[in-house]
Amino acid sequence: MAMRRTTMYSSAGKKLYAVRAADGTFKDIQTYERAHRADMAHKSAAEKKAAGVKKSAKKKAPAKKAAKKAAKKAPARKRAAKKAARRK
Repeated sequence: MAMRRTTMYSSAGKKLYAVRAADGTFKDIQTYERAHRADMAHKSAAEKKAAGVKKSAKKKAPAKKAAKKAAKKAPARKRAAKKAARRK
């Protein structure tokens, strides 16, 4: 579960996020910029689940491509065999 943050401003005017402990004391204080960057770097459970579904779908696609390549190569082999037969 994500920690709830209190928004504050520093004396220099920078936006701050303060995470409070259960007793109300400040547990951690970060600049908004750093906290936001960290949040964006981590994926949520829903994003991970969606990425897992996409990865399994992508794994199926190369098998189709391999089958298509094999189908394309087969006529080329037949043509090469016919040319070799004509030469003899």
